[in-house]
Amino acid sequence: MTAAIQCYHACKSFKESVRKTEKAEAGSRDRRAHRRIADFILPSKVTVEAVKDVSFDVKRGEIFGILGPNGSGKSTLIRMISTLLIPDSGTVRVFGKDVVEDRLEVRRYINRVSVEAAFFKRLSATENLEYAARLYGLDPKEGLLKAKAILARLGFPNSKVDVSLENLSRGMQQKVAIARALMTAPVALLLDEPTTGLDPVSKRDVQDFVLDVRNTHDTTVILTTHDMEEADRLCDRIAVIHDGEFVALDTPENLKRQCANGNGHLPNLEEVFFRLTGRSPNEWETEGEDE
Repeated sequence: MTAAIQCYHACKSFKESVRKTEKAEAGSRDRRAHRRIADFILPSKVTVEAVKDVSFDVKRGEIFGILGPNGSGKSTLIRMISTLLIPDSGTVRVFGKDVVEDRLEVRRYINRVSVEAAFFKRLSATENLEYAARLYGLDPKEGLLKAKAILARLGFPNSKVDVSLENLSRGMQQKVAIARALMTAPVALLLDEPTTGLDPVSKRDVQDFVLDVRNTHDTTVILTTHDMEEADRLCDRIAVIHDGEFVALDTPENLKRQCANGNGHLPNLEEVFFRLTGRSPNEWETEGEDE
């Protein structure tokens, strides 16, 4: 299979505050002024390397998992692939198009679902999807029909389609985000923790739909998740990222074999990632978000 997404020696760094911030109390203008003066005289930011010299490729029609603790760089990597961040160095290509030089063309190939999906919260699911259909250049009615069919398959109640998103649960909002991303049957789908906040039944529905989209439309998928069972079920290959670097890349079964302890016990993915990163998935979820 030919490569759909190629990443060569990609690097990205950020400036991060090293001072402990305190919540300013009402009326504490002097304190805030003193802090601004101190920040000017003594710089309080350091350079943090979020992604360090990462190289990989994703084959067309492959579901490729990127797993790691919060703050390890996986969301930064997704944002670079989706043209939302510019790499400091290295190259990232989607179907041969450079994410910097050809970013508008790249955006036509991809759709992204993120745990922090943005909506017009005062509009309903229907209104948000109609707006998205126009942005995608679809006939609004046709796009809405497709999106509603996806929502129905994901178990989204028809009685809620005209309720404003601010009055829907996080899980229901996530289903709307997934429907919005899949209404165009994209050739590349970037899923950044897509099932966060979903109940077990809805989570399985989303996983089944992702497999169906890949199998019927030859869609290439990059998935980040903290759900080890989800990664094991969906991913053809998995990369483990830790402190901005890939520390392993292989099929789920090969990763398990590589981490076997020699007594015949084949570890599960949770045990594999604990050994590779020194942390359990439960610890990952209690830490700060990716930059």
